[in-house]
Amino acid sequence: MIWQLQTAKQKLSEVVDRAVSEGPQTISRHGKETAVVVSMRDFRRLTGDDGFKEYLRSGPTLDGLDLVRGSDLPRDVDLGG
Repeated sequence: MIWQLQTAKQKLSEVVDRAVSEGPQTISRHGKETAVVVSMRDFRRLTGDDGFKEYLRSGPTLDGLDLVRGSDLPRDVDLGG
């Protein structure tokens, strides 16, 4: 829905409620679309702030994992036919 700025100011609560229940709400000023009100869920999805980074950061650590490469020579491989 497109809201004129003056109406959106008067009915901000309704604009926010509709953003949550119906999706983004467009605000116009002097007949030109100038802003959009979106729900927090949509905002996080659009900005990539959906908690996925925190999920990855909270995963297991590499503490105590032996990452030193062995000094053994590689094995011989027969490539002949």
